[in-house]
Amino acid sequence: MSASIEIRDVRKAYRRGPAEVVALDRVSLDIAAGEFVALMGPSGSGKTTLLNIVAGIDHADSGRVAVDGVDLATLSEAETTRWRARSAGYIFQFYNLIPVLTAYENVELPLLVLPLSRQARREHTMAALEAVGLVDRKDHLPRQLSGGQEQRVAIARAVVTDPKLIVADEPTGNLDAGSEQEIMTLLKRLNQEFRKTLLMVTHDAAAAAFADRVVRLEKGRLSA
Repeated sequence: MSASIEIRDVRKAYRRGPAEVVALDRVSLDIAAGEFVALMGPSGSGKTTLLNIVAGIDHADSGRVAVDGVDLATLSEAETTRWRARSAGYIFQFYNLIPVLTAYENVELPLLVLPLSRQARREHTMAALEAVGLVDRKDHLPRQLSGGQEQRVAIARAVVTDPKLIVADEPTGNLDAGSEQEIMTLLKRLNQEFRKTLLMVTHDAAAAAFADRVVRLEKGRLSA
């Protein structure tokens, strides 16, 4: 299950005192269902801003972002929350795991807002942990895991609702070379075997090489 993404003339700016800082300047981009796209560019180029807009975490000032034909700007806050819970999984650079919860409990969290029974939540959670090879670590706290294992827990949490879209913000930025290879191989597998559309922000050319296509942002604009 995958999602197509249509981005048209998206603009986003922020106020910093009296100044306006333009993060995205009329960005247009199409991503096919099931495609793995890496988004590269220098710091401050608007990569994470675009990622957050596609994931429904932030909103464009103007322009259109549609995921599988759903124009995100037309959704209410409650509708956006429900859409995000079912349709988009987010992977963070620093994992964002809750330290007092086990790996199992961290992965289960997104399911708590869905109308599922405890048994259904368990089945989904165990399937996600199995997909990332961490069933044997399900009762471990984050501090008892390696960095690579923590990121695998974060990936399991992102896919536990079976979303059509996975967005990843520097998913290997806090990992050593061995763990980076492991995580990127896992993401590529999710893309190919499970047909997840994947949009990834990265500074790392080695990580970007796993993608089907690399798109570059410079000062809020797509560059050739």
